Amino acid sequence: MSNETLLQLLSFVDYTTLSGEDTRERVTHLCQKALALKTQYPQGGYPAAICVYPPFAALVRKLLGTSGIRTACVAGAFPSGQSPLEIKVQEVRWSIEHGAQEIDTLLNRGLLLEGRHEEALAELQAIRRACKGATLKVILETGALESTQQIAQATQMAIKAGADFVKTSTGKTSPAATLEAVEVMAREVAAHHKATGRKVGIKPAGGITTASEAQAYMELIRTLLGEEWLTPQLFRIGASRLVANLLQALSQN
Repeated sequence: MSNETLLQLLSFVDYTTLSGEDTRERVTHLCQKALALKTQYPQGGYPAAICVYPPFAALVRKLLGTSGIRTACVAGAFPSGQSPLEIKVQEVRWSIEHGAQEIDTLLNRGLLLEGRHEEALAELQAIRRACKGATLKVILETGALESTQQIAQATQMAIKAGADFVKTSTGKTSPAATLEAVEVMAREVAAHHKATGRKVGIKPAGGITTASEAQAYMELIRTLLGEEWLTPQLFRIGASRLVANLLQALSQN
């Protein structure tokens, strides 16, 4: 794989740590690695964002400064989505007030699985309003849905609520991201773009660890949505171990 492709893949990464053992030191180290990549590859090849739990939002925003690497937080009862809506909205607002520029939230898949689609949509719309100017990524948890039809319905719902991105997974369930799920999502995104002209981004996340796996998602997006989607504004990959493997591949070229 060429250096150009490896650096392009790096530029799509939401460099993520979402562990119950996360500490300020651990998060600081992650930010320092991302900033070092920006210094090493100033024309590209550094992550699009650092994704953390809300308590670390202010720290990440301060460390990243004016680097252009964005601060992303999971919020809205991650990873289950099972909290009262008021609490979800408060967590989203708190995260933004403390520095988050992007919010990765959850579709209430319990409501979806029960067929309570209007309630699930209303929750996402409330979270969208709370996001103000922040980028909103809606996690569908495709591996927990029962059919491609449900994945399509979930994608449509997130888009209708005003999501900037639809995201496959929390990374906390199995299966996480799959090419099959992303294909369903991409076809819904393409249909929406054709009907309205609005572009919605896609973020596969969870279990993507090798350069070849990441490239497979990039090529799927290229095929279904076109070259114009291959920008961090419309395509992200949620990952942690992937970065080290991309850097190893670069060092071997």
